[in-house]
Amino acid sequence: MAEAALLLVTTKIGIAVGVEMLHYARSVAKLSENMTLIRNDQELIRAFLKEIGRKASTDGVTETWTGQVRRLAYDMEDIVDQFVYIVGKQHQKGSWWSSVKKILKKPQYLFTLGEIATGLEKINRALTHLKENRDWIQPITGVGDIFATNYDSQQQLYLPGHDYSISDDELVGFDKNRKLLMGSLNLENCLNLQIIALWGMGGIGKSTLVSNVFRYEASNFECRVWVSVSQSYKLDDIWRRMLKEIYPKDKKEFDAEKMTCAELQDELKAILKTKRYLIILDDIWTAEDFRKITEVLVDAKMGSRIIMTTRSEEVASIAPDGCRIKVVPLEEEDAWRLFCRKAFPSTGNHICPLALQECGKLIVGRCDGLPLALVAIGSLLSLKTQNVTEWKLFDAQLISELHKNDNLSRVEKILNLSYKYLPDYLKSCFLYCAMFPEDHLIHRKRLIRLWVAEGFVEQIGNCSLEDVAEGYLTQLVQRSMLHVVERNSFNRIRCLRMHDLVRELAIYQSNRESFSTTYDDSHGVMHVESGSRRMSVLQCKNGIRPSTGQCRLRTFIAFSTSNASSSLFPSESKYLAVLELSGLPIETVPNSIGELFNLKYLGLNNTNVKILPKSVTKLHNLETLSLRDTDCLSLPRGSEKLKRVRHIIILKLLDKTYASFKCFEPMEPLEGLWNLKDLQTLGAVRASKIFVSKLASLSQLRILNIVGVRSSHCA
Repeated sequence: MAEAALLLVTTKIGIAVGVEMLHYARSVAKLSENMTLIRNDQELIRAFLKEIGRKASTDGVTETWTGQVRRLAYDMEDIVDQFVYIVGKQHQKGSWWSSVKKILKKPQYLFTLGEIATGLEKINRALTHLKENRDWIQPITGVGDIFATNYDSQQQLYLPGHDYSISDDELVGFDKNRKLLMGSLNLENCLNLQIIALWGMGGIGKSTLVSNVFRYEASNFECRVWVSVSQSYKLDDIWRRMLKEIYPKDKKEFDAEKMTCAELQDELKAILKTKRYLIILDDIWTAEDFRKITEVLVDAKMGSRIIMTTRSEEVASIAPDGCRIKVVPLEEEDAWRLFCRKAFPSTGNHICPLALQECGKLIVGRCDGLPLALVAIGSLLSLKTQNVTEWKLFDAQLISELHKNDNLSRVEKILNLSYKYLPDYLKSCFLYCAMFPEDHLIHRKRLIRLWVAEGFVEQIGNCSLEDVAEGYLTQLVQRSMLHVVERNSFNRIRCLRMHDLVRELAIYQSNRESFSTTYDDSHGVMHVESGSRRMSVLQCKNGIRPSTGQCRLRTFIAFSTSNASSSLFPSESKYLAVLELSGLPIETVPNSIGELFNLKYLGLNNTNVKILPKSVTKLHNLETLSLRDTDCLSLPRGSEKLKRVRHIIILKLLDKTYASFKCFEPMEPLEGLWNLKDLQTLGAVRASKIFVSKLASLSQLRILNIVGVRSSHCA
């Protein structure tokens, strides 16, 4: 995921060097020029890494080199944030030229131009060294190159679930979808070529279900072909395999290996226009893949069928209404039955011993209804001693087992395949979701604001960052990486959750790439991993032990802690962009918060905070300020200087059932509140004559919660 880190920092550099004053200050412009050169190098490295990422496997040297690239990108991000902080001072007071003179004359801020210049020189030297070392990995990367292999040799790598194929009596929880699929195949009055799509997350059982139906229905079709489509497929290999399956085995003059792509296409069309065929396209990734492959599938009005499986809702939408089947995780009862059938194959009725039931259900719960995991883990446990101690040890080491145990590695590969082929701009967004606790309901608005604050969202045309981020969220849902739990009355996503096993693998990936660390000391003392950019505190009873890397944190999110409030504000983390402490026992916000020059998101919902310190007005990058259901109902004087703020949510709930007309207490309108031109969300605010008259100034406003509007305000 070094590509995603490089994407983030190159985007930041582009913003930084675009500052207007750079055209006037020679020293600052020189820094801008150096940063542009670094960005160009990083773009080349990113392109190189994308090529590496297309390989089936990578070696240790490549992994080490990629890790060095990632760390360098993080160092560059620090430099860029320092630079933006320095030049940003021009907007705070006086003319831009006087600000430049003050910056050049006397270092008076957290960082100086000299420090930034020195940092850039170190980055440049490190980049040069990295580019030289890249030669080491050139001959090695070809070893795992999946482009060098033919289609047939890739099958075992990409065929989902075939190592753990389920027999008919073990096809648990699929009855409804099996009937739907059979019904779509046997539409007697429909002779048109019909496309049927099954979609859902990796390992959910799509291929297993289709394989079962294929076994029974294939004889009703003259031609039957099963094609597994990898991300790196070659079209001629796909067509060649189809032709081999279709041609009579005794046709000696047939040699598909020597045929060109055009010849394969013509031959397939010529055969299929005279046959009733059933084609299975397993694991289709994009609509374009489907379009290319199906160019040879002629509709001869003979009742032919195409069944495709996919992880993407967007791809599944190719199939008509009524022929799209969403495969969802198994219900708790079905999951337990499937697990027991694999874990106790020799026991009468596959009954789990009473002593193992508690631990067994914990393991099944970790699988979260995912058939692939249930079958693989159940099969592995069937080989172990039926002993509570051994089962508990296995449960405690489950995630480690997924990475190390050859019998479970397929589960990890299939789940990680979805992550591997995410676009770079979605990888960070996806890993970010793993920072929330297990089974946590992630609210759309909150998540989008966090992504924007992190800088993950790229400006596209005239769309707001929030609209672009919602598009990202939709893509992750369509790719089955996140699951919608609830939608609002406008059918927009209200809240989501992450599959438990997917979350665990994402946490592992986040730690491996220093993206984030989840902190939970409920089972003993923990130490924070050095160098991680983000920290999520799930449980904190013993106090967080700071590390040398903690000063470079970009995000600090705490969900539960019994610590005193003073330890909840990581004052040494000057680069923080996100500080989310909602729901914690906080009564005061320290004045030192004003030193967090990079802070863009401050969340203090459901806390005991009564007043914000004056230093909050120094947070000139602040975009989101949320104090929902607190006793703090006013902003400090001078808050109108927070020109970049986009969302202000300040109110105290009086009736959490929302049954009464007056269910919350609003904030008092601040003098100059109407000058915050980027404001999109404002709630709740008490109406006043002057504020209502100035509302038209807030042209970006989308959500307004205003209380106490009188007839005298109407004009």
